[in-house]
Parts: sequence; C-alpha cells; structure tokens
Amino acid sequence: MGNLPLEPNAFVGREPDVAELVQLITATRVVTLSGMGGIGKSRLALRVAAELAGDLPDGAWLVEFPEGTPPDEVVRRTATILRVEGEPRRSLRDTVAEVLAGRRMLLLLDNCETVVEECARLVRRLTEACPEVRVLATSREPLRVPGETVWRVPPLMLPASPEPADVCDSEAGRLFLTRAAAAAPGFALTEANAAVVARLCRDLDGLPLALELAAGMTRVLSMPQLVSRLGDRFHLLAAGDRTAPPRQRTLRATVDWSYRLLSDPERLLLRRATAFRAGWTLDMAERICSGDGLPPHDVLAHLTALVDKSLVVVDGELAGEARYRLLDTIRQYATEQLDAAGEEQDVRRRHRDYFCHLGRDWETATLGVPWPDLKRRVDRLERLQGDLRGAVEWSAAAGDTDPMLQALVEMRWALIGAGRYQTKMISWLDRLLALASPELPAATRGRALLLAANLAVNSGDLAGARSRASRGVELCRSGGHRGGEALGLMVLAVTDQDDPDAPEKRLDQAVTIGVEIGERLLEAEAHGFRAFLALGQGRIREAQRASERVVELTTALDNHLGMVIGLTGLAQAARKRGDLAAARRHFTRAMELLRGFDARQSLISCLAGLGTVALESGDLAEARRRFDEALRLGRDAGLRMETARRLAGFALLSAREGDPRRAVLLAAASSAQRRSAGSRLENVLAPARDVLGEATVAALWAEGLGLTLDQAVRLALEEAMPAARPVVQPAALTPQSTLTAREQEIAELIARGLSNRAIADELVISQATVARHVANILAKLGFASRTQVATWVVEHARPDV
Repeated sequence: MGNLPLEPNAFVGREPDVAELVQLITATRVVTLSGMGGIGKSRLALRVAAELAGDLPDGAWLVEFPEGTPPDEVVRRTATILRVEGEPRRSLRDTVAEVLAGRRMLLLLDNCETVVEECARLVRRLTEACPEVRVLATSREPLRVPGETVWRVPPLMLPASPEPADVCDSEAGRLFLTRAAAAAPGFALTEANAAVVARLCRDLDGLPLALELAAGMTRVLSMPQLVSRLGDRFHLLAAGDRTAPPRQRTLRATVDWSYRLLSDPERLLLRRATAFRAGWTLDMAERICSGDGLPPHDVLAHLTALVDKSLVVVDGELAGEARYRLLDTIRQYATEQLDAAGEEQDVRRRHRDYFCHLGRDWETATLGVPWPDLKRRVDRLERLQGDLRGAVEWSAAAGDTDPMLQALVEMRWALIGAGRYQTKMISWLDRLLALASPELPAATRGRALLLAANLAVNSGDLAGARSRASRGVELCRSGGHRGGEALGLMVLAVTDQDDPDAPEKRLDQAVTIGVEIGERLLEAEAHGFRAFLALGQGRIREAQRASERVVELTTALDNHLGMVIGLTGLAQAARKRGDLAAARRHFTRAMELLRGFDARQSLISCLAGLGTVALESGDLAEARRRFDEALRLGRDAGLRMETARRLAGFALLSAREGDPRRAVLLAAASSAQRRSAGSRLENVLAPARDVLGEATVAALWAEGLGLTLDQAVRLALEEAMPAARPVVQPAALTPQSTLTAREQEIAELIARGLSNRAIADELVISQATVARHVANILAKLGFASRTQVATWVVEHARPDV
C-alpha cells in the first residue's frame, strides 16, 4: 500500500545509511534528512521508505513539494495524496490528523525547504494526534518540531586511494562508474584511469548529483578532459536529465536554488567565508566576515543557519573551537558571488589582517604563557598553513607586503618550531622582501632576513643562510632590535666560521643579549645553537652542558618544544659518548613531550635518534620501525633535507641487515639529495666493496645518484627494489672518506670560497698543484663542483640525527 514510485535506475551506495535510517525511523517518530542540494536526500529517503513499506499495514506515502508550492497548498496536497476529504468549517490539518490517527504508516514529505513553516505545523499536529504515523522529511534545513531527529546526509564515501580496488569499494566511485557505463557503453575502470576517477570523485566532493552529471559527460569527453575542466564545473556539468525538476538539471541550478533561499546576511557570510582555505572558527568569522550589513554579534546566528542548511560543514575542532569549512563546489559558487559583489579585495585584506593579529599575539605569547595556551596557538597556526599561504600570496599580488612581513617575523618561533614547509617559507620571505616598501622599518626587514636565514640552516643551505644573516644583523643593529641581532649572531655562528674563535664569541654575545633584554627563550636558543655546534665538532662535554642549560631555561618557561630541543641535544651527546641507555631515555622523554603536538622536525629527529640507538644496540627491527616512521613524516611534510638524512640511516640499516646492494643505492641517493657524501657513508661502502667488488659498487653508486627522492624513499621502505643490472663503467666513482692531509686542507679553503690562485698563495704552492689536488678531491668525493665540496666540508662535522 502506498504511492512510492519505482526507482528510475539502480540505487548505488549508502547501504550503511539505509540500514541506520530504517532502525532510526522505527525508534523515533520524525526524522528529517537534511543536506545541500544534490546530496541525494530524496533518493535516500525513497529507498528507506521502500524498505519500511512492507512492514507497515498502511504503507508508505510520498508527498512532494515542487519549487513554487504555495504554503497553503502543503496540507491540501497532503490530503489529496492520502485521499482525505475536507469538511466545512473545519481545519483541513485537523481533519488529516483525525483520519490518520489510527493508521500505522510512513509519510514521506519531500523538498520541504520552501514551505518549511507550514510543513512544520503539519508534522507537529500529526505527532500530537497520530501515535503510529512515522514522518520522514527531506529539507535543506531542519523542521524544528518537538521530537525531530535531524540526520545530515553526508557526501558519498570517497576512494581511500587511487588504486582500482579502492575506487570500486568507494560509494562515489561505484556511482560514477555505474552511471558512466550507462552513458558510454564500454566505459570501464582500468589501471590507467583509476587515479583520474579517484581525483574526480574527490574534486566533486562525493556529491551524487555532480557525479551523475559528470558521468553523463563521458559520452563526449575523456577522463583527463573531464578532470581538467572541473575548475569551471558549473559550465561543464550543465546537461542533466530533462525530466528532472529544473533545479536538478544542472549543478549551477542546484546551487543557485540553495543560494536564493538564503537571507541577505546569510549570503554575505557564505561568500565572505570563501576567504578561508583550511576551515575557520567562529572567532575568525567574526573578525573577517563581519561588517557592511553583517554585525559581528550576528555572525553566530547566521553561521548556524548555514550549517542547518548544509551549506557550511562542521568539521571537527581547531585549537579547541568548532571548525567549519565549505565543500569545494559551494566554495567555487560562493567565490563567483564574492567577485560579482565587488568585495573580494576587502575580504582578502581582512583575512590577511587576521594573521597580523595572530602575529602580535604570538610575540606576546613567547614571552611566557602556560604550555597549554601556547600549544593551542601552535595547533591553530599549524592547521591554518593553507590560509597563511593565501594571506602571503594576496599580500604579494596586491603589493601590500609590509604588514605580512611583520606578522611572519612575529610568528618566527612557531614557524621554525613546527618544522614544516621551510623551503616554501623562505621563498615567501624572499618574495615579500623584494616587494617591500621603502618605509618598511630596518629592524623588520632585518628580522625577516634572519627568519629566512634560520630556515635556510634547517634546510641545509648554509651559504644562503650566511648571506641573509650578515645583512640581517646589520639591519637589526641599525634599527635597534637587539633580539634580532642575537638571532643573527646565532645563525652566523654555525654558517660563517672563517675565524675558529668567532662562533663561540658570537654565541656568547647572543647569550649576553638574551640575558640583558630579559628574553629567556632567546637565551635558551643561543645555548641550543652552542650544543648543535659543539656536537658537530666532537666537543661532547660542552654540548651536554649547553643542552642542560636549554632544558633548565625552557622548563622554567614551561615551553615543551624548547625542552625537546634540549633533551634531543642531551640524547645526541649521550649516544656519541656511548651511553645508549641515557640516549634512549632522553629521546623517549622528548617524544612524550611531543605527544599531541605537530612539531614535525623535532619529532623526526627523535624518531631517527631512537632508530640509531636501536641500530647501534643491535635491535634491527626496532631501528627499522623508527626509521620508517621518521622517513614517512619527513616525506609527507616536504622536508627534503630531513628525508635525505633518513635515507642515510636506512643505508646503514640495510648494510647491517646484509643487503649491500640496497645499502649502496640508498647511500648514493642520500648523497645526491644532500650534495655531499661524507665519511659517514664509508661504513656502508667499504663492506659493500668487500662483498660486491669495486666495479659493482661503483655502478650501483651511479644508479643511486639517478634516483628521484620518491624512488629512493620507496626503496628504503621496501616498496620497490630495482632489478639487478649488468655492471657497466660507472659515470662517477664512489666517494672515499680518506682525503690526505693536504687535500683536507685544500677542501677547507675551497669551503671558505678561495679560488685556485688564492689557495696557491695561501699555501705557497703552484696553481697547477692546487688544480691537481682539487681534481683528486672531486674524484674521491664523487663530486662535480666546488660548491659540493664546500657543502661537504661544512656538513662533514654536523650531527646526523
């Protein structure tokens, strides 16, 4: 019994949703399926109603409310469908309720959004008078009646990976493939197109209507063409079912329909929310989206309405606050509306100004706030990396860079501490500095250069760090910023070592400045640099003392990240003196402090340290587990230098595991990425030569130098292993760690930037003799340039965990 229509085509996906809703309807009397247009509310509701109809004596009945239905038609249309006759001088709503009072049935009210008030009144009357009637409604916003359960219809499940099996297992993938096969007979998923199908499902947010429209286009476009045109999806997906309601025939019509139903303030908020790339909080919306028709105190109410109408998604938390985001399809539409309203530049400026506010807050916080408060700030900034990039890009494009530079230098500690996107941040700073106005204060310009210099040190670009730091110190001194001067001295201490006594003098100056201006975190950083330098030069006792001071100062500040840096220094010092138990203890304590905190570079260092301790203790399984996690984190964060360092650790591990071929390949790949071989690789290469022979090792070395970083990572993780190849004359010899005393001396002079003539003058030998020594150095180290030699000299003394 009932009037449910037959399904026009196969129902695909949502099996768990159907099962859950069937149970929910039996347990509660009113359920509203809420969601944006095109999400599949009506189709899901019909499937649920069909599942229930057979168990209800009076069946399931569908009442639809097409676009343009007058409010006074809601009850009349319902009565007509249910064959209820009206009575004179009596409310038709009451008559319907009286007739249904004794029935056991399901009433499906579809598309309630344009007549939501009248639908709510009808449903409330039915719940009061009809105990055995169940109501299932679809609406873009809740009915808000007593006893209502709102069930937000989610997008279809997306593929977990681009693999064909995962595409077929996903709801979005299955729907697209089913509809595409119907539109273009012969269409099928293959190894070649699986990744493109997975990307299309993601780009369309798993929206059923969008996927069905895209599937229809497979009759005229290839999959790569489809995906490449999704940037203009509203124009592309414009040929739907002619028999569908007008609002469902194209993607634009569907979203237009939702947008027209909004109030003016809701439209303002929706289009201004496109300023956010990575989601936002209420505080961010109040700061950035308010004004000109939208008072800050009204933002919450309108944001709630957009969530109710499923145009804004609640997506977990951001630093303890609810986080909101837009689906890509809604974002693209709302961005068009923002541009049409002429508001884009003003909203982007306010978005940038929010990061200026964060910068000022950060500079205050680093002077000493409890760790939970500081951690929340770190978490917020980490989750807003995409928005920070957007603010930088807008500032550069608008030629308004000075405020953004000031914000970045104020957030310095967080940007360095998080250890992510460091190379990208250097390019940001360089670009902003190139566009900065002449009025930018010297101290701000200097601090920006020093931030870039510090990031360059972490990325392994010591020459770039040195040139930036030298200029940065000059500017900070002229601008009277002593904290900036101290930071520059720290960077110069580890990058400019022409005078053997200079590094210690510079670090002493930095410590003194930190004490004099009362910035204990600055003082701790100087001691951290001292520990780093001492470890690289083999001064273990001094490294330990400096690391102990870092721990002491940062413990007093309750700064966990600073404590981690100190503990890591203690662990490295303990390992170098052979106390593996102490090293493990310090690394483990540092890991505990990092729990729940995404300081990627520090975490990688701790994991690699624990892996090295395990390797030196003979626990190869534990070493592999730790190295594996460190390598994956570094790769996923885009930290090329950290990833290359971890490859060297895997080379050592492979050698210990009895796999010399893999060990040589990884050693070469690490060397290629770091532009240095270093003597540390000799304990991989020497045993390999004994087993494989010099010619084979040389051939493997040449092969490893040609691996991309991704190929090398897959090799280290045992996801791939190149097939054995015949031995050929190698393009480059494997590096030798044994330079003669004279060659070592000349290499150090090369690192200082001296030409052959200057070296000859320095050592009182002929230029021909210098040239011969340089050729020998290049051959032994497997290098092709003096820059590589210079980098090797500097890195040769640096700690490798």
